Amino acid sequence: MVRRRAASAAAGLLLAALAACAPVEDGGGDGSGGARAQRTLTVFAAASLTGVFEELGQRFQREHPDTRVEFNFAGSSDLANQIGEGAPADVFASADSRTMRTVAGEGRTAADPAVFVRNTLRIAVPPDNPAGVESLPDLADPGVKVALCAEEVPCGAAAADALEAAGLHVTPVSRERDVKAALTKTELGEVDAALVYCTDVRASGTVEGITFPEAEQAANDYSIAALAEAEHPGPARAWMALTLSGESAEVFDDAGFTPV
Repeated sequence: MVRRRAASAAAGLLLAALAACAPVEDGGGDGSGGARAQRTLTVFAAASLTGVFEELGQRFQREHPDTRVEFNFAGSSDLANQIGEGAPADVFASADSRTMRTVAGEGRTAADPAVFVRNTLRIAVPPDNPAGVESLPDLADPGVKVALCAEEVPCGAAAADALEAAGLHVTPVSRERDVKAALTKTELGEVDAALVYCTDVRASGTVEGITFPEAEQAANDYSIAALAEAEHPGPARAWMALTLSGESAEVFDDAGFTPV
């Protein structure tokens, strides 16, 4: 009997030790409450949001120490395709409303998307501007090497709208999968000019930006939504709240975005 009681007591101690070591389950909340195992909030975002979202990510993690933010930056259409194929993501931020409408129309958003900022195009040229580009019509010169975004991504669609508004036909030497790639071509001097966003010119610190009137006719409205299949819906809603907050508006303004 004594031996049985001792064995029972030892088993109880073992179970207690195992329970103490077991990870805390994630209840999908908003980061408040008791201790939790750290979870990862996955945000799919347009490449042009890289700098701003990385800054907001640091703020978010300070306010939600139990949540790590992981980003997937790429062209909006590529991200939409990944979401459509079942890639795990909690939030999607698109560089245009059209791509977001596609994702929402497939029933993949948890609620109606929200537009949060606007971005306009600039002609980016290397610092010495070797081709002497001064205006949008200069891009139609056969001697000017131009990089454009692929037409299916928002910066490419905006470029097409701007060129159509100006009545111009431009044959690019390359079509890039996202705006960062087009900007890099210009920074490296591989092209004479590229049509990129105002925010990318400002973030670069290397290229020069040239304004043109048709840019306003091709402005892109950025939209954001929590996804229906989000693993962490609470943090996803918290990220959206931060993105739409007045605090974040200052960050977007500093980066060159305009309010809507």
